[in-house]
Amino acid sequence: MTGMVYLSRIYTKAGDGGETGLGDGRRVPKDHARVEAFGQVDELNAVLGLVAAYCPDSPDAAFLRTVQNDLFDVGADLCVPAAEGEQPGQCLRVTAAQPERLEQAIDRLNENLSPLRSFILPGGSPAAAWLHLARTVCRRAERAVVSLTHAEAINPQAVIYLNRLSDYLFVLARVANANGAGDVLWVPGQNRTS
Repeated sequence: MTGMVYLSRIYTKAGDGGETGLGDGRRVPKDHARVEAFGQVDELNAVLGLVAAYCPDSPDAAFLRTVQNDLFDVGADLCVPAAEGEQPGQCLRVTAAQPERLEQAIDRLNENLSPLRSFILPGGSPAAAWLHLARTVCRRAERAVVSLTHAEAINPQAVIYLNRLSDYLFVLARVANANGAGDVLWVPGQNRTS
């Protein structure tokens, strides 16, 4: 599947009328649920790029690069609607091994963390703050993909991948906060006056 992308021109003017092309050649409005779904995955990938740029020493940096590559796989999967009679391997689809790899990373990172006794306020170290932002963008992307499932069939592994990824980003943010020691905990009702 390598070499499937070739870009000779960046602008084509084909989208000037508010439509874009899907991976199967079909034209749809730019606000189509499928375009919204893979657009949000692209935004998530850009936030992870900010983590890499601004916090190059963040924990698990090399694994985050593999996640960015996986997110292109998710976007490619969402960009090509499933065709009737599609054969395995005919299109790039997210496989069960990809979210399983995230589960293994979560387990590896979570081993050194204390159990939580409260919710965590997003923040702490710069890397943790960026990772919490990535986590929330991931959840939004997941919601967009789930919304798409109400209208069209998609590969269920795409939703599973995003669900596991948001968990991974949460755990990684805790690791970036000195293995949880720098987490800022929510104190319910702390600022109420009555």
